[in-house]
Amino acid sequence: MTQVNDDAAAATLLRLANGYQISQALHVAAELKVADLVGDTPVAAEDIAPRVGAHPGSLYRLLRALATVGVFRETDDRRFVATPLSDLLRTDHPRSLRAWPAFVGRPRFWQNWGDLLHCVRTGQDANHHLHGTDGWTYVADKPEESAAANAAFAASSRSVVPAIVAAYDFARFQKIVDVGGGNGTLLTNILGATPRATGIVFDLPHVASAAAAVIRQAGLEGRCEAKGGSYLDGVPPGGDAYILKSVLMDETAEEAAAILRKVRAAMGVRGTLLVMERLIGAPNEGQPDAMMDLEMLVATGGFVRRQDEWAAIFTDGGFTLDSVTPTGSRFHILEGRPR
Repeated sequence: MTQVNDDAAAATLLRLANGYQISQALHVAAELKVADLVGDTPVAAEDIAPRVGAHPGSLYRLLRALATVGVFRETDDRRFVATPLSDLLRTDHPRSLRAWPAFVGRPRFWQNWGDLLHCVRTGQDANHHLHGTDGWTYVADKPEESAAANAAFAASSRSVVPAIVAAYDFARFQKIVDVGGGNGTLLTNILGATPRATGIVFDLPHVASAAAAVIRQAGLEGRCEAKGGSYLDGVPPGGDAYILKSVLMDETAEEAAAILRKVRAAMGVRGTLLVMERLIGAPNEGQPDAMMDLEMLVATGGFVRRQDEWAAIFTDGGFTLDSVTPTGSRFHILEGRPR
């Protein structure tokens, strides 16, 4: 019995250790946009290869490997058809996640995770250690890196936005300010569901320009605007609701509270704070959230937190944590009021 248990444990440990292989295989498939050419009709790798600029035999090996984990399905005659997983790698899927594996397979991302030992030994994030600055500043003057990051975060956001919009009543707000709102995916979806509200997407100037395009595509130019700036300096005043999604997780507790104080200064006495974040669960549970916390260690020096840790940050930032609303995703909506 011990030998059997040891064998099973060894197989599991090796599978976990080799997880990088799947991550990089997904990255290559995403970069080549292979899923756009694989549908319900079986197709051979040699037929796809010239269209994506790949070596036919090597592309077959890539697709065969991905088929073993459910990304594509191989038929008996060495052809491939789509699966629900490969559909999410398509560029034309409404909830496409293609940009995420395309991003996490980039050299800088792997270089940062290769620095994990230093991060654990010192508590310093990889971007400051390797590049001498935070990740946002590092990519600000690198258009290709910035575009890849923005597309990845937008794709990740698209996968949870419907659950967030469905879980909370945003219709009671007249003006919503999305602080660190990225390319505007979240706020444009909220405004699409609440036709009487207006909003502002506030983010760094090079990010806000991308948000302006998304706002135009959503037909919301009369109700929503993109403003460039840094929330470290202050946020636009006049909103009755302020959203911060996946923003404060980048920061230490002291830095997060300081940002909330900026929001508190811009908010009226009856305003509402809506912090949207993952929460660390019970011991030995919540693997995606614990791994995201490790990602924060590597990328920003930030944290995925417990609910009681958020309550303390709210208090230090000038708010009370009034309620926590789960959504049909990993995210929770933490609602606060000015103290």
